[in-house]
Amino acid sequence: MVGLSSGTQRFCNKKCLTNAYVLSAAQKVPPDVIDRQVEEIFRGNCPKCRGLGPIDVHKVHQVWSALVLTRWTTTPQVSCRSCATKSQLGGVLFSSVLGWWGFPWGLILTPVQITRNIAGMCKGPDSSKPSDNLRKLVLVNIGMQALQKSQQNAPPPLAK
Repeated sequence: MVGLSSGTQRFCNKKCLTNAYVLSAAQKVPPDVIDRQVEEIFRGNCPKCRGLGPIDVHKVHQVWSALVLTRWTTTPQVSCRSCATKSQLGGVLFSSVLGWWGFPWGLILTPVQITRNIAGMCKGPDSSKPSDNLRKLVLVNIGMQALQKSQQNAPPPLAK
């Protein structure tokens, strides 16, 4: 049987198991702590340009192709709307130049990724409140920090 076990749960690989530990640690953090951190990031300065927020998670979509090979990505970016628009415009330009060169997926996915970037530039997350994506990102970061602290405070393994 492929995968990893932890108690009665099975996971596809080590990354999935680690993600489960992170989410488990995050669920132990009081909701008001998470809400406060989400609000601090949302109302803070942009990590890219240091300009004023609101700050949120924006997605940049790209596609790259070469003959029969096509690679497409969606990268989340925590930034202000202006920085996100610049990155999404870069995604449109990147995909416009390098996306078409694969058959058949390059021809299919290039217009999809370009359209997704344009939609993100036109719409984007609601600037009046933090998005669920920002909340999830903060939750995962808090979970990772809690997990790292618990590992640092754990007693050293016994020598054999």
